[in-house]
Amino acid sequence: MGHPHLDVRRAVRTALADLPAGSTVLVACSGGADSLSLAASTAWVAARAGLRAGAVCVDHGLQPGSASRARSTAALLCGMGLDPVVTVHLDASRGPDGPEGNARAARYAALTASAARVGAAAVLLGHTLDDQAETVLLGLARGSGLRSLSGMAARTGLLRRPLLGLRRAVVRAALPPGLTPWDDPHNEDAAYARARVRHRVLPVLEAELGPGVAEALARTAGLARADADALDAQAAAVGTLTVVDLAALPQAVRWRVLRLAAITAGSPPTDLAAAHVAAVDALVTAWRGQAGIDLPGGLRATRRDGRLYFVEQP
Repeated sequence: MGHPHLDVRRAVRTALADLPAGSTVLVACSGGADSLSLAASTAWVAARAGLRAGAVCVDHGLQPGSASRARSTAALLCGMGLDPVVTVHLDASRGPDGPEGNARAARYAALTASAARVGAAAVLLGHTLDDQAETVLLGLARGSGLRSLSGMAARTGLLRRPLLGLRRAVVRAALPPGLTPWDDPHNEDAAYARARVRHRVLPVLEAELGPGVAEALARTAGLARADADALDAQAAAVGTLTVVDLAALPQAVRWRVLRLAAITAGSPPTDLAAAHVAAVDALVTAWRGQAGIDLPGGLRATRRDGRLYFVEQP
């Protein structure tokens, strides 16, 4: 496996190379092995790069004892020399998207708010190549197109994922001796789709198709993201909803234009399915005088005088 701690430090150094000396970076740390390993390497790199490294611990309030665990993780991080260390307590049990979806949305909001509070230039997340491969398989199972195959971005706003190119085993082997990580029981719980992919699906694929499946899935994510970004940019540049202009577009661009128009008009992106977009597309490509298409968010897409309109339903 070579020298895992060198691999992790190199990945962190590369991810932070554009930040000016004196910048503050925060590591999002759950107390799990991946994020603890990232925190230790970030502390080491930051000290030598003239950066200030802190951490943020988010307690989602989903398990008994989660608040005290967040506090003990924070103490551990302070002991590593990270400063400032921020602890945020949330209640992810309530919300529209179920505990997993709520926790994710609340966590990202909390990380961004914590960064603003301490003036951090970046927040580092501990997702590994294995996490990326799992995300691609889950996206493939959903069947919602290129964007769902493009996995997690190396950067989204303030959030950065330095370890996306490294296997989980390498990241964990870089954990300094004497640190005891916390193992989230959700990661082992077969009730969660991601846990099933991690423990049952990916191991079978690697056994049957040979090693390198996870790397191939992660590579697919990168290629899909580049394609999806290019198509999204083309769609965003289309300034018309006239049927003649829409019909002249390639389907991949036209569907994106229609989806974007529906979202802009107020349809919730999480509820707007490919089937909705396909039905709106039929107003352009298979027009037989349809009355209109009902969309999530109380909208209706209609065709009138050679143009599409997205309006609130009466």
